[in-house]
Order: sequence, then C-alpha cells, then structure tokens
Amino acid sequence: MNENTILEIKNYSKSYGEGKKAADNVSLNVMSGDIYGFIGHNGAGKSTTIRAVVGVLDFTEGEILIDGHSVKTEPLECKRVTAYIPDNPDLYENLTGIQYLNFVADVFGISAAEREESIKKYADMFEITAALGDLISSYSHGMKQKVAIISALIHKPKLLVLDEPFVGLDPKASFTLKEIMREMCQQGSAVFFSTHVLDVAEKLCNKVAIIRQGKIIASGTMEELTAGHSLEQTFLEADHDS
Repeated sequence: MNENTILEIKNYSKSYGEGKKAADNVSLNVMSGDIYGFIGHNGAGKSTTIRAVVGVLDFTEGEILIDGHSVKTEPLECKRVTAYIPDNPDLYENLTGIQYLNFVADVFGISAAEREESIKKYADMFEITAALGDLISSYSHGMKQKVAIISALIHKPKLLVLDEPFVGLDPKASFTLKEIMREMCQQGSAVFFSTHVLDVAEKLCNKVAIIRQGKIIASGTMEELTAGHSLEQTFLEADHDS
C-alpha cells in the first residue's frame, strides 16, 4: 500500500438474498488530498460500499484498508481516523446540539480547548451557534445535518466519508461544506462521497468512480474520464456502453 493511500478497497463484493451482488469486485484507491466522487444511479451499490468502508455493514469478500488498517480486523484503528455522515443522520434527539457535540468529542478523547475551537469554528461557519443550546428534536432536517457534519469534523479525521451529503442542505450550507472539504484535503486528509448530482462532482472532485449494478465501470482523474466532455456526458456514455 502506498504511504499516501488513505482508503484502499480491494475486490470488495457483497451479495443479498438470491446471490444478487449489490457490490461486485469493487476496487479503488483514495489518496491523501483527494476529493473522490462515487457516482451512480440509486441502487447502483454506492451506499452498500460506503457502509462497508465505515464498518456499518459486515462483508466477507475482499478487503478494505483505511490508513493501512483493515476494516475487518482493526475496526477501532479505522474508526479513530474516519468520520462518516450518512444521508439521513440519526442523532440523539433528547440532547441539545452542544451536548451531542460534546458527547462525540468525549468518545474521541478530544481536549476541552480543542473541541471548543472546532465547535466554534464550524458552528459559526454553518450559522447555527445560537441554536446549539436547543434540543435536537426541535431542529429542522437541514440543522440536524449541520450538527452531524460538525460532529464528524471534531476529531480532524484523515478520511471523511459522506453519503449524498448535499441533499437537504441549503445553498449556503452546501457551499460551506464544499469549502471545508477542500480545506481538509489541503491539509492532507481525503474525502470520499457518493452523489448523483453530477454538476457538484464535476466542480468539486479531482477523481471519480462510476458504479453501475454493483460494478465499477469507469474510474480515474476527472481529466482522464471527461477528456473535454462534461461529466454528465461521460456518465451517460459509460452507463450506455456497460
């Protein structure tokens, strides 16, 4: 494994029910500094792969390494350096926003000074500082998503994994999240996220993989894949040819 590889998926497969493969021999590498887009139709295998990467879904076929550690045999080492934001985050609704963020910081052993600095920075960026004392049960979907994002950033992860992160965020919050993703990658972390919003992927990502019916049908740098075309054109052609 290359010393700059943050996420390595090797020949990962996952079957459900009658042997139908939701992920079929998926392999890809996400390097330090990458914003890596994982694109495909609904049901293509994006969430299945992502949930295996973050340790939510067990698997037997293939191997997934995060920062050199096996998701299967060294799950805690992987979770220490990873943050995951699902498409519909479940938060503890009987806590206030600040209580939830402090709870997450406690889990990761983050010092009082460090957590205070991170929470202030990101809550100000997402303009929810004034609402952190309110119960999460009173928050809108967008506000819950913002708290989930802040909680994922508190321990300064090496790998940020997101499933359809821009669904439900207002335009300003989407812009803020993109800026945070770029900032993380400039500092040597990596971002791996699924989306079916091709315009966002084209503007944001330096690398992309297209998945169809569980198989990677194209992957590489944005320049290699698009070669002067739009990502939408590339996606539709790859989808049609496969």
